[in-house]
Amino acid sequence: MIWLTWRQFRGAAALMGAALLILTAVLVTTGPRLAEDYAAGIAACTADGDCGRFFDGFFEENQSPFLLLTAVILLLPALVGLFWGAPLITRELEAGTHLLVWNQSITRARWLGVKLAVIGLAAVAAAGLGSLMVTWWSGPLDRSAAAGWALMDPLVFGARGIVPMGYAAFAFVLGVTVGMLARRTLTAMAVTLAVFAALQIAAPLLVRPHLLTPVTASFPLGPENVDMFGTPRDGSGPRVVLDRAIPGHTGAWVLTSDLVDAAGKPVRGDEAGAIVPVSMTSGPCASPTGPEGERGLDACMAEVNRLGYRQRATYHPFERFWTFQAIETGAYALLTLGLTGFCFWWIRRRLS
Repeated sequence: MIWLTWRQFRGAAALMGAALLILTAVLVTTGPRLAEDYAAGIAACTADGDCGRFFDGFFEENQSPFLLLTAVILLLPALVGLFWGAPLITRELEAGTHLLVWNQSITRARWLGVKLAVIGLAAVAAAGLGSLMVTWWSGPLDRSAAAGWALMDPLVFGARGIVPMGYAAFAFVLGVTVGMLARRTLTAMAVTLAVFAALQIAAPLLVRPHLLTPVTASFPLGPENVDMFGTPRDGSGPRVVLDRAIPGHTGAWVLTSDLVDAAGKPVRGDEAGAIVPVSMTSGPCASPTGPEGERGLDACMAEVNRLGYRQRATYHPFERFWTFQAIETGAYALLTLGLTGFCFWWIRRRLS
């Protein structure tokens, strides 16, 4: 039975192996140079005492391959469910070849178990290898990523560490389950893709933020958490646009980021930023873009901080990355086991 399963699967396995081989060759070729550029840039900016500009430039320069590789790992489990899981049983049912096997000495449970074990392990191995290589290659970029693209942020999180293996196992068994129920390959593929995509969108937004209790704290305004600070000529006061980053917590997953006053009340604003009611006719903010230039803006921001305006953020610190990885991978493993048990029950009781 193992030999037969391999004969049926070897074409797909060869295609996946070739794709992973090409990916590995590209990453191994370009990875060391990326790491060297990062190390050289860190050494230079550390000597200058300002690495923020280097981080922004380095990530922007390599953002396209970073996003492309992240997308590849995010799509890999979906492709496994679509092209390995969904047709696995339905093509046998449509062709009637399952009846020939069942009339031999092979039981239904053994027939299904061998298929799930051989191809399921291959799916997990492919996702694990791809994630391992991309996680290694993107290390310098993950350490310099702009807000929204850090390791803990939803899209990047799903393409790093061990969770892609959990996704791949679940997507594969989901495809098998839907195929057994639908009994039509195209229908099974469409339903598998829809269910898996919906879960991948809903989990980071509705479930992952609540796996652990998030931290809420207030932080002074500064270069790390202010995306834009300006003083309009209408005299309404400085406008502050906060970034989804917080001082002293590099790589944190920021869920909310609001500007609050000294009493802790949110400062209202519009798309141009929250307006801070500070005098524009006297004091540091009177002419922050005047002869003193950038020093004037710094003095104005210092005045805003002195008056008690702060960033109030709810976030998960980066130190929780591997805890979240373990929890989510475990959850998908349980879902996979549940669907696997259902498949064995269905093939014994319902499928003929």
